[in-house]
Amino acid sequence: MRRPREISLRARLVLVSVLALTVGLAAGGALLVGALNFALLRAISTETLETARGVVKLIDQNSLSQRIEANPALQVQVIDAQGRVLAISAGADRLVPMLHEDELRGLGDGEVRDIPGSRVGLPGDARVVMLSAGPPTDPVRVLVARSTNDLQQGVRILQLALLITFPLIITLLAIVLWRALGAALHPVDALRSGAEEITGGTREGRLPVPESRDEIHRLAVTLNGMLHRLESARVRQRAFVADAAHELRSPLTNMRTELEVAQRLPDTDWTALSADLLTDVERLSRLVDDLLLLARSDDGGGRVISAPFRSVDLRALVGDVADRYPTVTYDPPPEPMEVTGEPDALGRVVANLLDNAVRHARSSVRATVRADGTFRVITVTDDGPGIPEADRERVFDRFTRLDDARARDAGGSGLGLAIVRELVRRHGGIVTLSDASPGLRVDVRLPALR
Repeated sequence: MRRPREISLRARLVLVSVLALTVGLAAGGALLVGALNFALLRAISTETLETARGVVKLIDQNSLSQRIEANPALQVQVIDAQGRVLAISAGADRLVPMLHEDELRGLGDGEVRDIPGSRVGLPGDARVVMLSAGPPTDPVRVLVARSTNDLQQGVRILQLALLITFPLIITLLAIVLWRALGAALHPVDALRSGAEEITGGTREGRLPVPESRDEIHRLAVTLNGMLHRLESARVRQRAFVADAAHELRSPLTNMRTELEVAQRLPDTDWTALSADLLTDVERLSRLVDDLLLLARSDDGGGRVISAPFRSVDLRALVGDVADRYPTVTYDPPPEPMEVTGEPDALGRVVANLLDNAVRHARSSVRATVRADGTFRVITVTDDGPGIPEADRERVFDRFTRLDDARARDAGGSGLGLAIVRELVRRHGGIVTLSDASPGLRVDVRLPALR
């Protein structure tokens, strides 16, 4: 089944705007016609009422003649209580009152009645106003009629003008709006084209940024920032996968070589071989654990530290880890050094630092724990070749290779310091490297328990 063609955003915006404009103009036109009709009817009522008051004044002064002088557009009658016509204006009926008896009954002073104009010889409809006059013993009533035909013609002319001009105005505004929206949405179309080119690989990872400092400019800048972060993450991921594959290949290659050699030699020492294989398996297991930990740290939803934080005594923790290394000298502090953290994670930090120091030390490695204000500081010092100052930040990157004697050897994976920094950061601390003259000094600063 063929999908219906989608309407573009530009067309939808123009359509909605034209519909809103049409409704607005229609409502405004109806309001204008209604206001004009009300104003004209009020003007007619005022004119007839003023004429009726003038006739009432003549009656009160006993100066009314049988022929009343009035505007030719008006008809005036003076009738008595029995409905007899006493005086008229030019064009008014001498015999029949403008209003029938039932229409006069209950009609108050100043009130009006609308009647067919043909009854009084006026075109269209007519509006009649009534006022009482004369003494209470001999009252009379003054009737003044005025045709509303000219009013209806004026309203019809206005309606016709609105019906002709409104479509023209709407069409003109729709054309202007179509072109204006096209110009306004051109940067959006450029962003879409740029995104397609990036997806197709024919363009570098940046979208065109419009010169106007508006919402689309900010959107383009934000999208370019997102693309840069995605590209950086992709590059890091590729490098991570490539380095991880390289590191995993080394122990696997060693294990395969040992097994192939053992398979060809009839007098293989399987006990020694199993020990060598176990060493490679342990190295492989540590590498997999390190990779898993760093992968979790890259995942915003992953957890590097699974256990809850609690009070940890660094004096005892560093001592327990240092006891595993015969060449490490530990100088414990005189009192407990407590921090808030996860014991296994902090033990991993200390173990990684001592592994790194022992692997590169010439003769000695020293570990200490001390207080420094609101921080507790773990210090590991070795007398190895050290790390140049220019490379001290870079060594915290994953799989970093240095050209000097501290380059990664067969015992390390290049992930130890990266894991140290990540775990220390999760505990709210920092890691710094400095010279030990000779050798390297690593300081881990953790917030003290409060």
